[in-house]
Amino acid sequence: MIDSQEFVKTINEGYTPKGEYITLGKGKFNNEVLPEAAVNIPLKTLNRHGLIAGATGTGKTKTLQIFCEQLSNHGIPSLVMDVKGDLSGIAKPGDPSSKHIIERMNLLDIPYQATGFPVELMSLSEEKGVRLRATVTEFGPILLSKILSLNDTQESVISVIFKFCDDHALPLVDLDDLKKVLSYIKDHDEGKETFKKEYGSVSSASVGAILRKIVALEQQGAERFFGEPSFDVEDLLRTKDGKGIVNIVRLVDIQDKPALFSTFMLSLLAEIYATLPEEGDAGKPKLCLFIDEAHLVFQEASKTLLNQIETVVKLIRSKGVGVYFITQIPGDVPESVLSQLGLKIQHALRGFTAKDRKEIKKAVENYPITKFYDADQLITQLGIGEAFITALNEKGIPTPLVYTHLVAPQSRMDVLSQAEIDQLLRDSDLVTKYEKDINRESAYELLTEKIEKSADLKAEEENKPTPSRRSKKDEEGFFESVINSPFARDMGRTLTREISRSILGVLGVKKTRRR
Repeated sequence: MIDSQEFVKTINEGYTPKGEYITLGKGKFNNEVLPEAAVNIPLKTLNRHGLIAGATGTGKTKTLQIFCEQLSNHGIPSLVMDVKGDLSGIAKPGDPSSKHIIERMNLLDIPYQATGFPVELMSLSEEKGVRLRATVTEFGPILLSKILSLNDTQESVISVIFKFCDDHALPLVDLDDLKKVLSYIKDHDEGKETFKKEYGSVSSASVGAILRKIVALEQQGAERFFGEPSFDVEDLLRTKDGKGIVNIVRLVDIQDKPALFSTFMLSLLAEIYATLPEEGDAGKPKLCLFIDEAHLVFQEASKTLLNQIETVVKLIRSKGVGVYFITQIPGDVPESVLSQLGLKIQHALRGFTAKDRKEIKKAVENYPITKFYDADQLITQLGIGEAFITALNEKGIPTPLVYTHLVAPQSRMDVLSQAEIDQLLRDSDLVTKYEKDINRESAYELLTEKIEKSADLKAEEENKPTPSRRSKKDEEGFFESVINSPFARDMGRTLTREISRSILGVLGVKKTRRR
């Protein structure tokens, strides 16, 4: 018979770090919350990535809110993809008089302190906030091909286009630049010949198909976040009054554009990895990134793209960055990525269908074996604000699976009003920094100038007069101008005088000299 003391001892051994940590809740055993069984996660391992999973309505968003709050308290900034628009309330204190909050915190034997946290609202679209933008070059050919849903042939064309622009110093900043380059190699003789000579011929049909897909993407509003100023990832690492800033990307109005969202997300990950220096084995992460509705990232992803995601997830932790996926079932995340996730917070799953039961079995198989719970049964019975948790300790060893009663958020569990959002934006330095467009000279302007010069030279060459093309009227005008010139008149008088002398001499007439 297993008693509660053995349970508490096991949990304390697994969840009592030597360094700094965050507290997610307290363990439950025999359906009773045990305050002495604290579930503490070491900051040192938070760059080992993680997963927050569970069916709709089981509390994933509130767990995400708790996570961001505790990171902020330790001076660690976070970046959160807010697809449902639920997280802006982090900026304001919670309700200390709430009956549910008081009851929950009393069970945990933890005092409740209502607190707001520094928040920066960001946007990829028409939502108000700091504008997140990237250049076409920063996206790169692989991610751009994904967002355009190109086939293998078209993707190879895009890759060569990027090489062409790089070799010829043609910056690809926005979609107008890319369209201009495609038109240049498709419709302009010089462009066709140059491209063919250096890279081989390219099908006009492929180029035309790519152009049409770019136009379709523009109609989804993509032109708003392709451009400059490009977002500087260093701005994600800011703190305020010792607290890490919670950067919330508002994605409510692009839920029906998963390719747009996922591609930008992956581009941002790649940019973070390329920009930040190596951290080594630091005591805590410098940034944690939370991707809500993670299935949107992996939906219809090509093998090449999945390999890129796996590579970034593997390597980015060395930059001091933790990546956390939030989704309904662990199966939404590919096995190759799931195996890289050190922290797993599993809310309730529902076993209504055979497929659901299969997913439950698969989820339980990813947890450490436990003698304290019948996990495959209990996972369907977890209440709101309860979860299975397993993590990595400071030595990188998986911690015991623990049925956890989670703490309540310290901030507001509701969205901000429009007036509160407007005030937050007025107080932001980054909104001002990124709100104005920069339209520097790039591929569009350079090729437009090149094409115009080429057209002018061609027209000048066509209009240049030659002897074979001189008209009768031109010849008459030429002779008339010669005859009427002063030189011609002088020559005429001289010739007339000399001819007259010759004629008079022949006739024997001599000019008498006047005395």
